[in-house]
Amino acid sequence: MEHTLDTQIWLPQPPEEVFPFFCDAFNLERITPDALRFRIVTPRPITMGVGATIDYRLRLRGIPFSWQTLISDWRPPFGFDDEQVTGPFGRWVHRHRFVASDGGTLMIDRIDYALPLSPVSDILHPLVRNELLAIFRYRHEAIRELFQLDSDVGTTILIDARQPAVRDSNPAGEAWAVKLLYDGACPFCRKEVEWLQRWDKT
Repeated sequence: MEHTLDTQIWLPQPPEEVFPFFCDAFNLERITPDALRFRIVTPRPITMGVGATIDYRLRLRGIPFSWQTLISDWRPPFGFDDEQVTGPFGRWVHRHRFVASDGGTLMIDRIDYALPLSPVSDILHPLVRNELLAIFRYRHEAIRELFQLDSDVGTTILIDARQPAVRDSNPAGEAWAVKLLYDGACPFCRKEVEWLQRWDKT
């Protein structure tokens, strides 16, 4: 099953000033939670444009992953798309848009994604959803500091059209109840279950 993640935040600078920051892949390290240990392994400099590939390393719940994305669309200073070539998701297409608005820029992120081994793995989507919400909340807070935004500047995060928008004023998000059946045979799944048990107690 495919899902969508939509986020937006207004920045006071025009698209011509905002775009260079977000098209520099190395700036992703500055707006990604430290717990992910996100690192770009492609050597500098990276020449951005259609066909460029970028390699990353990160950890999800302590498990290391390699991730490679391909720049499939490039339209400075108004947008670009990156698509997962290899990585932890079954599908991941991230569309970045920079729209001139109210003397600044409305930055819009739209991600179409699917879990690996879907639909069997879709039972874990509530967990993935909560992690994505946490990552993008962190990202928006980092952007607030970097672009010196006032605290009253609103942001919106939405995962799937059927779900309500999650705003900064509601950091807890929506509660989910998940029943997970596990036979104990898969060591990778055991790590997932142990993480879920720890998370459920917090």
